[in-house]
Amino acid sequence: MNNNPRTTSYILLGSLTLIWGTSFILIKQGLKVFDADEVGALRVAAASICIAPIAITHIGGIQRGNYWKLFASGMMGIFIPAFLFATAQTRMESSVAGMLNTLTPLFTIMIGALVFRQRVAGFAVAGAIIGLAGTVLISLSRSGGEFVGFNAFALLLVLACFFYGSNLNFVKFSITDLPALTITSGSLLLIGPLALIYLLGFTAFTEKLTTQEGAWTAFGYVVFLGLMSTAIATVLFNKLVKLSGPLFTSTVTYLIPIVGVMWGVLDGEQLHGGHFIGMVAIIGGVYLANRRRD
Repeated sequence: MNNNPRTTSYILLGSLTLIWGTSFILIKQGLKVFDADEVGALRVAAASICIAPIAITHIGGIQRGNYWKLFASGMMGIFIPAFLFATAQTRMESSVAGMLNTLTPLFTIMIGALVFRQRVAGFAVAGAIIGLAGTVLISLSRSGGEFVGFNAFALLLVLACFFYGSNLNFVKFSITDLPALTITSGSLLLIGPLALIYLLGFTAFTEKLTTQEGAWTAFGYVVFLGLMSTAIATVLFNKLVKLSGPLFTSTVTYLIPIVGVMWGVLDGEQLHGGHFIGMVAIIGGVYLANRRRD
């Protein structure tokens, strides 16, 4: 990869945009057969199994005091959001889920200020308010384009963005002595067994896979999701955090909706004015929040 840190940062940012922008449509395909908890557990388990050979070679260099940090990072940045996004997409379009994901930078700023004592400019406060207003607009916008009824499932995505923002700061400021690949592989190795036990012991996944039409196709989509959007993307993500910081890394969410909306439209999803107004408000809020911090 290019030795220029700035160029490398933008290459990583572009790669993450394409990978994560595609993740929403992959979740949608998996939900055609499996329940939300099955999609979430399969995603994490598949990612863990795929990266296990790498994790085993890196685990010897992890000090005992870092294990709980890797577990916490895996839960905040991978495990919990995987279930929240899958559950939310049972009641909303994948492209809309991509729009709400733009809240991550706002949570990154707020958590950085409150927990890690990072300085916050006045623009950050204004940006947070505008961004949250955009979230409300998207949550209120129904399929007919009118602002009637609140989609409570949008709150699950807000919570997922909170965990993403928390993990960004946690990796940057609390796991300073480990490389990105070790953080990702170690985290997945620790949380993977939980996902696999839940998937095989507490869901109807196995029965659906062997009896339901289209199950193997849906299985392939979710496994690919786990490999690309969870395992590989998290390695790139953690590398970018260490190279450019949590705030720059979180700006990948500016671009994800573009890819997400593109896939959604190709898949026949309908978007309306309220969705776009909300997305513009969120992106505008994130821009203001970042204006005095770069």
